[in-house]
Amino acid sequence: MHSAEEKVRNYITENRIRGTRLLQKLVQEPSTRGNESGAQAVIVEKCRELGLEMDIWEIGGEGLLAHEAFCSDRKDFRGNPNAVGILRGTGGGKSMILNGHIDVVPAGDNNDWDLDPFSGHIECGKLYGRGSTDMKGGTASLLMAMEAIKNSGIKLKGDVIFQSVIEEESGGAGTLAAVLREYKADGAIIPEPTNMKLFPKQQGSMWFRVSVKGKGAHGGTRYEGVNAIEKAMLVIDRLRKLESDRNARITDPFFKSIPIPIPINIGKIHAGDWPSSVPDLAIIEGRMGVAPNETQENAKLEMLNAINHLCEEDLWLKENSPVLEWFGASWLPGDLDPEHELIEVLSESFINVKNSSPLIEASPWATDGGVLSKVGGVPVVVFGPGVTETAHQANEYIRLEDVFDAAEIIALSLLKWCGVSERK
Repeated sequence: MHSAEEKVRNYITENRIRGTRLLQKLVQEPSTRGNESGAQAVIVEKCRELGLEMDIWEIGGEGLLAHEAFCSDRKDFRGNPNAVGILRGTGGGKSMILNGHIDVVPAGDNNDWDLDPFSGHIECGKLYGRGSTDMKGGTASLLMAMEAIKNSGIKLKGDVIFQSVIEEESGGAGTLAAVLREYKADGAIIPEPTNMKLFPKQQGSMWFRVSVKGKGAHGGTRYEGVNAIEKAMLVIDRLRKLESDRNARITDPFFKSIPIPIPINIGKIHAGDWPSSVPDLAIIEGRMGVAPNETQENAKLEMLNAINHLCEEDLWLKENSPVLEWFGASWLPGDLDPEHELIEVLSESFINVKNSSPLIEASPWATDGGVLSKVGGVPVVVFGPGVTETAHQANEYIRLEDVFDAAEIIALSLLKWCGVSERK
């Protein structure tokens, strides 16, 4: 007589081809922003095959758009739904959310790829394609774990709520919509590409824009003007100092392997429209990291104060203060107690599969975990297959062995967390 743990592990081992084909189908659907429906159809088909209780809906409406955590510039989500599939328990156990995002970033220049960005090509144990690591590989692990439990004839006590959401790459509107639809649980796993590490803490992030005014003049008499680029360089230098000051305060050991725990990245700068003219405006855009234990409001205030202090040191900036704006994408941070039971359960399952203890760290990037934990009040651990180094890059790939190992670890965690029912 095999135990429940042996049954699910054997099932995943014996059905690796099925899992690989599922992941390949998902990657071959180019689910960039506004085009998520094809990949969601693959998800829905799989959930229905498993007999899950389905909820498919187009997000939006005043409740979502007016929520303080909503930050997308996209207001029309028609044709690209969220999908939730529920594996109902018999009662008496803890519930679990399994959350994955179906949207992927654009492929970029096709010439940088060795093959079609959405080929799903398999070679040397790796599956290639945009979204394979971030994060369709993790989503496949979730579905394989649920399939192994369901098809092995095992019933859980607690509910398992599988979520395939849109808009994660643009700020988390899909997960926020699921929270506002009252999908909550005793715990949640998000299988982002952590390289099989456990992330109980995630940094948040926000996009910012600083407009720096100058005074136009002819390039031949540039001394009659004020170069907005040169003034913007002062702002950038001050932001670098702010980044240094903020990171010097972080002593959390979970960040010890991350060189800059909460970076301030300058992503875009635009200034001037003629080489022989002194530019009268420079616009800086970037991303500010937010520590797991701080609020976005506090981070915003620190940047504003840093710019204001700079203005006290420069006469032009004092009379022509740069304008700081917050726009576009924004992700809430997440901060789970490392002693939480969910960490313990995942760690035990990890050891059972990998015969070694997992690395537990803080996430170097933001996830939908902040929405689930801060808005939904759900304890979240980010754990999944894939490495960040290939995400958002040409020739993105995922190791299939990691997908299967993650599926086993998640399946064993569901057995422990939700409880195995004696009822048939």
